[in-house]
Parts: sequence; C-alpha cells; structure tokens
Amino acid sequence: MSEIAAAKLTKKDFQSDQDVRWCPGCGDYVILATVQKMMPELGVPRENIVFVSGIGCSSRFPYYMNTYGFHTIHGRAPAIATGLKTTRPELMVWVVTGDGDALSIGGNHFIHVLRRNVDVKILLFNNRIYGLTKGQASPTSELGKKAKSTPYGTIDAPFNPIQLALGAGAGFVARTSDADTAHMSDVLRRVATHRGAAFVEILQNCNVFNDEAFDSFYAKDVRDERSIKVEHGKPLTYAGGKKGLRIVDGQPRIVDLASAGSTNGAAGACEEGAMVWDEKSSASAAFALASCTAPDFPEPFGVLRAVERPLHHELELAQGRSVRQKAGDGDLAKLLAAGDTWTIG
Repeated sequence: MSEIAAAKLTKKDFQSDQDVRWCPGCGDYVILATVQKMMPELGVPRENIVFVSGIGCSSRFPYYMNTYGFHTIHGRAPAIATGLKTTRPELMVWVVTGDGDALSIGGNHFIHVLRRNVDVKILLFNNRIYGLTKGQASPTSELGKKAKSTPYGTIDAPFNPIQLALGAGAGFVARTSDADTAHMSDVLRRVATHRGAAFVEILQNCNVFNDEAFDSFYAKDVRDERSIKVEHGKPLTYAGGKKGLRIVDGQPRIVDLASAGSTNGAAGACEEGAMVWDEKSSASAAFALASCTAPDFPEPFGVLRAVERPLHHELELAQGRSVRQKAGDGDLAKLLAAGDTWTIG
C-alpha cells in the first residue's frame, strides 16, 4: 500500500470483524475507539503496524485492530515486541498491557524494554484491579484496598507506573485518562511520533470490579482542584489558574498564585509562581512531579518527559556492522571447534 493510499484510511479501516467483548461500560471501549480514530492520521499502512499484548482484559486489543497482532503470554509482550522490532525495524510496534500484566509477572520485561530504549509504543491500561480474573488487588491497587484477594485490605504499597518508567530510564513518559478522549488523542499522537520506547499510563475505569477508582481526583466536580494538565512550555497551573506547582529541592510545592502574582520557569529553583514545565529537563524533575497524588497534590496528566536516546535496534545493527568489518564473515566450523571441546562416548 502506498503512503497516499494509507493517508486515505479511516477509523473504519482499523476496525476488525471481531465482536468487541468487554463488559458494557468498560473504559477499554473508549481507548479502542480513540486509537482507531487516531491511527489513520499517522499515514502508516496497516500491514506495517503490529499490536502485541499479554494477558488480561486489555490484551484482547489486537483482535479488534485491523492490523497485524500477537496475543502472547502473561507479562511477556515487551519481550515479543523487542524481538519483532529487532528483526523488522521498519514496523510500528505497539504494546498493549494492563497494570497486572505489566507490573506483576511482567515487571522485569517492562523495565528492560524501557532501559534498552526499544522503539515500541507501550499503552498501559491501569484500572488498579485484576479484572479478567474477577477482582483481585493488583500492583497499583491503593493501600488498604479490599478485594477478593485482600478481604481485610491490601498491606502492599502500590507501584507508581510513571515513576517506575522514569526510574527505568524511559525517554518518553506520559499519562492520560479514558475520561478525556481529546487529551488521550493528543498524548497518543505524541506517543506515535516519538523515536524510542514511549510509555503512557492510561487510567481506565473498571465499572464491574473497581468502579470509580479515580473519582477522588478525576470526577467532574473535583477534577479542576485535584488534577493538573502538564504541557511543555506552559506553567503548571490548575484550579482555574488560581494555584500552581513548582519543584524545590526535588520536592513538589503548591503555590497560591493569587498571592504569588507571577510565574517563572527556573526548573527546580522557583521562588515565586508556578514552574514553566520543560519535558526535556532532568528525569528527577519529572519524578518529583509524578509523586504528586491527591488529595495533597493535584494528579499530573500529560507528557512528563520526552527526550531522545539511541535506539536499541540501530545500536545493534551498528555493532553488527562493526564486528563484520573487523572479523569478516567468519568460519562457523572453526567457531564451533574453538575453545574447550570434548568427545562423549
């Protein structure tokens, strides 16, 4: 398919012939529709797009995309995606996973695909619960969460997926929600165009097993006071511009803008006003911003970090060329007979 033909694709072209089977009212429907609507804008032929998933409700995603796809095994989607991108670097590879799939059994695969900077786009649907297995506490369930596996409340501190990704060295880290499709579309466009491992946490409501999990900071009546939109080059303000954030000595601080009366952009050294956000600043600033949790601080939404790093598959190709130039094509028989060998029998 030519680029001209690809540009003429519509949302319908990315909808498969499979019946979408999630619980009625699930936030996954919103994410799927948003992705399908956004994909034609990329101008990428469908045969050059692959969705890879693990196990969980979110991992049914490849069935519903009219592209290539792999429904793999629990927690191993990043490993499959790494192999695919390494051997077929021209493909656009997406990983769709959940908070249980990625952060529990798949935790090591998740952090290593980020540290290696494999050129894949990772969508983590976070509903703070195991939905497919009917309501057990997950690695992101809040402290004290009463669930089928924790009837007296979980005693395990939850992962912060954004901080985990930043700690693993991810070059692109963002967060959005199924309750704001316009914002999700903007973030997904950034994910699609980033070169390197791009991670986005999508807060997704499970209306059956963990309904209203994010209402304490994202319900319409509290959203303005308890969430903040993070935009590159713009001040960190919320509550209708009446409040702001700055990072001082590695810690977030709330500013009353009505009394401060100004903003400034000295990242990490603001004395007055709200910090002007720089998505290319140090990972420590993004880490500090990601630590903001309601009700003490507004929860951040947007792109927290976007920097370029060497791509895994390009480094591998360059290394291979260098080795071949120095050693030639090699002699397989000589290689097999080299070093310590022995005869059995």
